[in-house]
Amino acid sequence: MPHTKSAKKALRQSTKRRLLNRSQRSSLRTLIKKFIALVADAAAPQEEKETQFRLVSRRLDQAAARNLIHSNAASRTKSRLAARLNKAKAAPSAPAHAPA
Repeated sequence: MPHTKSAKKALRQSTKRRLLNRSQRSSLRTLIKKFIALVADAAAPQEEKETQFRLVSRRLDQAAARNLIHSNAASRTKSRLAARLNKAKAAPSAPAHAPA
């Protein structure tokens, strides 16, 4: 435990920051999981998937700007989510071949 007055204050500050960061990181992860579930749902409209992707991308960029996550991690996650979105977009348009 801290002994000096400044060390006690630093502990209070770091505890408060840690809790805030954990909360924000958790909500970001939840948002990403909801987007992945939405993309996996074939019945969901494409416009909703794209608007949700823009929201997730914006939140990832904001988290990187606040040093909540590394900027490369944000870019990597956005790239992987975009790939999922594009794969889901291409899947319904593929022609279904009936056996002749």
